[in-house]
Amino acid sequence: MQIAYPAESEDYRQRIRRFLEAHLPAGWSGIGTLSDDEYAEFLPSWRVTLYENDLLAPAWPREHGGGGLSPIERVVLAEEFARAGVPTGTPNDEFSIDMVGSLLLDYGTEEQKAYFLPRILSGEHVWCQGFSEPGAGSDLAAVQTRAELRDGNYVLNGQKIWTSDGMAANHIFVLARTDRDVRKHKGLTFFLVPIEQAGVELRPIKMMSGHQDFCETFFTDAQADPAHIIGGVGGGWSMAMALLGYERGETAVALPLRYQYDLDRLIDLARSRGKLDDPDIRRRLAWCQTQVQTMRMLGLRSVSQWLAGQSDEAQASIFKVCWSEYQVAEGALAMDILGEEGMITRGRRPRMPYYCDEPQAPNSTASWQGNHMIAQGGVIYAGTTEIQYNILAERVLGLPR
Repeated sequence: MQIAYPAESEDYRQRIRRFLEAHLPAGWSGIGTLSDDEYAEFLPSWRVTLYENDLLAPAWPREHGGGGLSPIERVVLAEEFARAGVPTGTPNDEFSIDMVGSLLLDYGTEEQKAYFLPRILSGEHVWCQGFSEPGAGSDLAAVQTRAELRDGNYVLNGQKIWTSDGMAANHIFVLARTDRDVRKHKGLTFFLVPIEQAGVELRPIKMMSGHQDFCETFFTDAQADPAHIIGGVGGGWSMAMALLGYERGETAVALPLRYQYDLDRLIDLARSRGKLDDPDIRRRLAWCQTQVQTMRMLGLRSVSQWLAGQSDEAQASIFKVCWSEYQVAEGALAMDILGEEGMITRGRRPRMPYYCDEPQAPNSTASWQGNHMIAQGGVIYAGTTEIQYNILAERVLGLPR
């Protein structure tokens, strides 16, 4: 199965390849080859390069500083970046550009767009998400963080948890309860809140992989400007659903490419440890190859539907189950290949607590240890496997709740 690319998209593909050749360091083979110091220097400078060449926010209209790219151009861009092993931005840009930026474009006032959008693109405002709470994870409508109007400003009190990349952010979008006397979906409001104020405290959460990319967020009489509410008071639920619906269709073609690179690395690991003749290892590697190709086909089908303006609510759940279950199996296989050696931490750990390690990452024990531990969270965040199976059972197979 292939995407039916229009002829003109090939010109754009060649343009992106020329851009990468011109702007990447000589001898570039993937961001995973960089040392930690090189990575820390490369990532912010690469973001500036993307910004200056209108590639940082490819889906945004040009009048707001975006690339104004067509859907097929965005797919081509994602493919070429994935093949070159380069990021499309910094980790927080998923929240800043893809989420809150897209929401502002669709639902924000002209004043909000004029104020926030340039600051998002320049990197002055770095965003994170304030949705989940200790008692409101999958049941987002159970949010209890309160927002009360006092002297012309809203005052926030409550706690958020699993704030991804929160320690790197200076702004947070918050779903808070402004009315307790209506049904729980109805009493929520969507706020844009600065983190750097006296009433906001971030506490990092250290995971077993060693990452501290999540944190708890505490609000104690934090200030929220009524002018920075998106969707109006009481419109928070619809804004949250709209925001969560901003799936990047192009990700469906890029992610399977990343998993293929990771599988190639795993095969090299098995070869270097003399395990390729082991029947059990060969069987499990073959299963991994089958799953990666399945994800590739699912991604192509999903993108083809997206490009045609069609939607299939089952696709997201199927894809989530596939990649998260695959990553668990891949990580376990890597540790079995390493055997006792896998108990010793050597080399660089994965830099991101999501998905697989970076393209061309070293075959170190630390990398595969990190992958193995990170994978355990993949079947929980973004909708647990059990929830995804329930969605498929009820909405696709028509089974009772």
